[in-house]
Amino acid sequence: MTSEPGRSTINIWGGEERSFQDGSTQVPVVHSVSFGYPDLDSWLDVALGKADGHIYGRNTNPTVSVFEEKVRLLEGGEAATSASTGMAIISNALHAILDPGHKIVSVKDTYGGTSLLFTTFLPRMGYECVLVDTNNTQAIEAAVAEGCDLLYLETPTNPTLKILDLERLTAAGHAAGAIVMVDNTFATPINQSPISFGADLVVHSATKFLGGHADALGGVAVGRQDLIDQIYGYREINGATLHPEAAYLLLRGMKTLSLRIERQNQNAQMVAEYLSGHPKVATVNYPGLKTHHGHGIAAKQMRGFGGMLSFSLGNNLDTVRNLLPKLRFAHMAANLGAVETIVGPPATTSHVECSAAEREALGIPEGLIRYSAGIEDIDDLLSDLDQALEGV
Repeated sequence: MTSEPGRSTINIWGGEERSFQDGSTQVPVVHSVSFGYPDLDSWLDVALGKADGHIYGRNTNPTVSVFEEKVRLLEGGEAATSASTGMAIISNALHAILDPGHKIVSVKDTYGGTSLLFTTFLPRMGYECVLVDTNNTQAIEAAVAEGCDLLYLETPTNPTLKILDLERLTAAGHAAGAIVMVDNTFATPINQSPISFGADLVVHSATKFLGGHADALGGVAVGRQDLIDQIYGYREINGATLHPEAAYLLLRGMKTLSLRIERQNQNAQMVAEYLSGHPKVATVNYPGLKTHHGHGIAAKQMRGFGGMLSFSLGNNLDTVRNLLPKLRFAHMAANLGAVETIVGPPATTSHVECSAAEREALGIPEGLIRYSAGIEDIDDLLSDLDQALEGV
């Protein structure tokens, strides 16, 4: 018998090993904006951090706190805090732990919103941002060694599914005195644990796989206590608070996270194998394929290869326009990680904020199709792709 519960058990019981109001077995949605106290001294104790409790909904909330604790336990960090969206937690974290003049090193293949922070918004505010070829580990290490305050990694990357060596790059970051921050949205804590490889911070767009049902926005950061305290302090004043109703929906979705990810891993693997053997498909990006550039590293640091893949039939949007409407069991939508299969090109999903020229500079072809495998029967997904490709 092990003393530590497994991930499936944490999905269900993490942060919930107690009964709630009136003995309820499910986490209540607490909508109250303020929280009252019987006397000034007990109120002051909570306000000064001497006692547990809540003061004001912009700061903390009971429902939100349970969500944060569940993700903290899954990622194995010292503390966690949340925000209203994935981009809110990323931008709040960067502003909270860095100062103008600090240097950020990252890769060219980050999510489009994150990439715009590095290429447009942060440089305007006096931050130095260096983006390196994602597949060139030595170049990343060299850029870090030249001076780095924060190394920002995303693996697998969105939408090209490139893989970064977390153990090697985290060591390089720490050798330079940098904080290492990892976007674990695509992998999820079921498939990958960046903190176990030395990462200081892990961030998620909880909107995606954590929630899993495309009905709630949210972001969460897990990591070192001192860093989380800084992020919480900034987010508290910045005001990008996670709503308790969204926190409840994310909590409900996370009960089945392990089951969903297991099925999505399987479905994505079989879809990738099918597409890689199809004569009309030019490229397939999925780390579970042995032909993938990062397969060896992914096999070392991931417990599963994930539910995301991308593929292309050509290098323009015409093939995308032709293929996607023919799919029966796939939403054409700007989301991922839900129980339903979701498809779309970077031009309308991950890199909608970027121009075609900017996407080209980031190595993202216009004809790429991002495919988020759902939990449907795999025979239906493969038959659906088969009939759609037949009509192209």
